[in-house]
Amino acid sequence: MEIKILGPGCTRCHQLKQATREAVNELGIDAEIEEVRNIKEITNYPILTTPGLVIDEKLVCSGQIPTKAEITAFITTALTEDSNEIS
Repeated sequence: MEIKILGPGCTRCHQLKQATREAVNELGIDAEIEEVRNIKEITNYPILTTPGLVIDEKLVCSGQIPTKAEITAFITTALTEDSNEIS
């Protein structure tokens, strides 16, 4: 699983990255968490405000810091969608 944090590297971006890392660790999944700070790369996604959370190239949240429970739900949904595509 590939997870991206979109934003300039501000405090809110770091908070989102930390919460995401905690959710990934609690789920015990293998995921790469990448920070995307380049504005040209960020504008490749349908995002108006940062930070943004992208899971497997799908923007799932932007402009806010979701709770760890919300992040866990986003990841779980993405995992379910991935397994449905394989079946």
